[in-house]
Amino acid sequence: MMYRVIRCPGCFTFTYVDPYQHWKLCHVCGEVIDATRAPVYLEVIDHQDAERVVCQLQDYLEETCREDLDAAEKKKIRSEYARWVRNRID
Repeated sequence: MMYRVIRCPGCFTFTYVDPYQHWKLCHVCGEVIDATRAPVYLEVIDHQDAERVVCQLQDYLEETCREDLDAAEKKKIRSEYARWVRNRID
């Protein structure tokens, strides 16, 4: 099952949902997130990967004092994740 890494529109905290989940309650601010409308940053294979990616993305934005990733960074994390998964499978 694939998981989608998204962000809360209220507090911009990263979180994840499974593909069948339509709503998620933000664990930080309590906002009800419409998972069908939230931008997807990355799709990952399992919830352990989703947890790791959520933490890494949040840490990266805090360390760089940025509010969001640009299009090139989103593309880069997708290709890096795909490479990481391929290496893990080989």
